[in-house]
Parts: sequence; structure tokens; C-alpha cells
Amino acid sequence: MAVPKILILIGVSIAVIGLVLHVFPHAFAWFGRLPGDIRIEGERTSIYIPITSMLLLSAAVTIIIRFLSK
Repeated sequence: MAVPKILILIGVSIAVIGLVLHVFPHAFAWFGRLPGDIRIEGERTSIYIPITSMLLLSAAVTIIIRFLSK
């Protein structure tokens, strides 16, 4: 696949994801609140480390890329 086609595909994918999140704002409310996501909140600071969410996202992207490459 040529680089311009890949860039267009990435851009269209981002636009579609943005549109879905705009139309259905609560569709992915669970994302970032999974067991294993670390949230530390103090008086003046808060730290958020979405370990489980990023593992899930990585697995989904890997499956999609492997499916599309064949």
C-alpha cells in the first residue's frame, strides 16, 4: 500500500472515531475505568495510568492490523 493511501485511511479513521464519539458521548464511558487502571488523587495533584485500557486498545489494534494485512 502506498504512503498517501495509508495516510488517507488513518485520517478517515480518526474522523469516523471522532464523529462516533461526538454523536454517542457515553458509548465508551467504561474506557479508562477498567480494573487495573491506576488512579491516584491527592489534594493538589492527580495521576492516572490507564494500564488495562491501553492493553485492551493495543490488542484490538493488533488484531485489526493483522486482519487487514492478509
